[in-house]
Amino acid sequence: MNYFDDSAVRLDILKKRAFNYRWAEVEEGVLPLTAADPDFPVAPQIIGAMKVYLDGGYLSYTPKMGLPEFREAIAKSINSRKNENVKTELVLPIDSAARGMYVIASTVLKPGDEMIVFDPVDYLFKESCLAAGAVPVLFPAVLKDGHIDLSNLESYITPKTKMIGLCNPHNPWGTVYTKEDLDHILNLAEKYDLWIMNDEIWSDIVYPEKPFISINSLGTERNKKTLSVYGFSKSFGVAGLRIGCIYCNDEKVFEDIVKTSAVMTTAGGIASISQIAGIACLEKGFPWVEEFLKHLRGNRDYAVERLNKMPGIKCHMPQATYLAFPDISGTGLGSGAFAEFMEKNAKLAVVPGTEKFFGAGAEGHIRICFATSRAILTQGLDRMEKGLALLNK
Repeated sequence: MNYFDDSAVRLDILKKRAFNYRWAEVEEGVLPLTAADPDFPVAPQIIGAMKVYLDGGYLSYTPKMGLPEFREAIAKSINSRKNENVKTELVLPIDSAARGMYVIASTVLKPGDEMIVFDPVDYLFKESCLAAGAVPVLFPAVLKDGHIDLSNLESYITPKTKMIGLCNPHNPWGTVYTKEDLDHILNLAEKYDLWIMNDEIWSDIVYPEKPFISINSLGTERNKKTLSVYGFSKSFGVAGLRIGCIYCNDEKVFEDIVKTSAVMTTAGGIASISQIAGIACLEKGFPWVEEFLKHLRGNRDYAVERLNKMPGIKCHMPQATYLAFPDISGTGLGSGAFAEFMEKNAKLAVVPGTEKFFGAGAEGHIRICFATSRAILTQGLDRMEKGLALLNK
């Protein structure tokens, strides 16, 4: 069975259920290539595992620290797939990687502390920092020779700096960090005694040209102050289940993370059915992900080729994620104005490269999600071409 045929996308259901700037939120007739969420149904192995659990008839409380088999599955998967060295007892299941970022920031940052946040990057780094009362210091994440130039990173460290935010693979650039990049970040963290918030939610959506390397693979001792989050929404399309985890290498800080997360009370934690789905993702879902990657690679190549032929558009080739981040500055419009023009005149919704989503450094870009059918992607790019033709009249 091909899970990624054009016919697999169920727009009748997506228009009722796909929120967050997607099909259920745009006006009728608008095609959204927006939020990073697949248009394809969840793998049947994952749906099947949830059905079996639900057939048992009970949805009771779970252990406060999460189901032991889920924690074991997380550690086993991360260690085997990414060459990390995660201990099961230092894994905390939590309701989404996003929530994990907030917990990490609140655990180690105090009001007035500074956190280095790359610009552009997903807005959750900045927001989690602000929620902890700390100050985000924006480091310009500029591409050079296909990766983010870190040569000037040290100059952004001050006596108030307590943490560096690392999004690997990077959203929205779609780059993966080299071993030399990660070594440089660790050297700075060791030199200045800094924490690292390590977001690896995109680490399964990586293309063959440049493999993913986790910062944790550079050694447990060097990563004592690295606090990592991983989530299931991007790889497996289960955002609505809010499945994530935090893991680290230090028992004391893990205890602090658990305390901050409120999982030891009934105010925190992750739903039982979400943990069952998470186990199925890790133990049965990766064959589906591998097929998904083949489809995504074709869509990526197709989208980048077409975007680079459009007037005023330049687009680099992402090494990871299912997001393109084209430079639209050549059209003469800013990011917000471009997105508004396309939605109004071409019935195409994209994510503008505005401070709200990625930081001021994203200006002049838009983000496009290509985790959809080839037919829908083609139609979306056709609409962009028509919009550009109207713009250039």
